[in-house]
Amino acid sequence: MFGSLGFTELILILFIVLIIFGAGKLPQLGEGVGKAIKGFKKSVHEADAIEAEAQADQQKMPAAPQQAIPEPTVQAPTSVEQPAATVHSVSRG
Repeated sequence: MFGSLGFTELILILFIVLIIFGAGKLPQLGEGVGKAIKGFKKSVHEADAIEAEAQADQQKMPAAPQQAIPEPTVQAPTSVEQPAATVHSVSRG
């Protein structure tokens, strides 16, 4: 049925889940698992569709000639000379 799991093992697992979560939580648990599986399948199909669309776009577009892109030049900041601070001597006396 499910790989190496037999009918007896599945019944035992479902019984343990029923004991742990209770009968009231099982519908909510099943709904959550179902939504998770549905969301996963949807994202997988969307990723495949996006990838196929990107490949189709690449095939439609002619190859653009490769052009050398000039690198931006950076100018060093010009230094501004400031006069030295005047030091006043203090005489102790």
